[in-house]
Amino acid sequence: MSVIRNIDQHHIPQNVSDHVAYAFTRFLRFFADLFFSQRYGHRAVVLETVAAVPGMVGGVLQHLKALRTIRDDQGWIRTLLDEAENERMHLMTFIEIAKPSVFERCLVILAQGIFYNFFFIVYLLSARTAHRIVGYFEEEACYSYTEYLAGVDDGSYENVPAPAIAIAYWGLPPEARLRDVILAVRADEAGHRDVNHQFADALTSGIKRTA
Repeated sequence: MSVIRNIDQHHIPQNVSDHVAYAFTRFLRFFADLFFSQRYGHRAVVLETVAAVPGMVGGVLQHLKALRTIRDDQGWIRTLLDEAENERMHLMTFIEIAKPSVFERCLVILAQGIFYNFFFIVYLLSARTAHRIVGYFEEEACYSYTEYLAGVDDGSYENVPAPAIAIAYWGLPPEARLRDVILAVRADEAGHRDVNHQFADALTSGIKRTA
């Protein structure tokens, strides 16, 4: 059962790091809107492959940091790796729904390659900014899935049966539809949003020091 969250919650930028993270997120949002317009299924395919990168990068760097300093990670590693796995399942689900073209599959490879290296460097330089970027990414994801949901409700997008992989992963009923999948995915994104903003806040306050 998904935890009920405030889907529209927004972290107001409070320092230079926050403003940089938010501006970068809005910059990417502009190009996503320009390229995909209202094609939310295809947008999800490309963006989810990018969204699965931060958790893995953060988890690996936190793991290496814990080994170097011989200290407990306070649960960050497992949380970040679980986030990466969850985002990967989002991708696998929307591949079944959107049936991406060869061009879009190539775009996935390009976007992932560029973003992985970019995010790796950002995390090394400022883990706080990296987590804030992810928090804002997830805010935008919640917004996009809310728009997608509205399109399903008004008939703009067919409320197709949920893929078997989604039914198994989220424990949905056999008769579940696309609408149920979007609700489950949006709840996941809201959870990732909250966790990453909390991690950024912890780093800002000095509760935890990372690479």
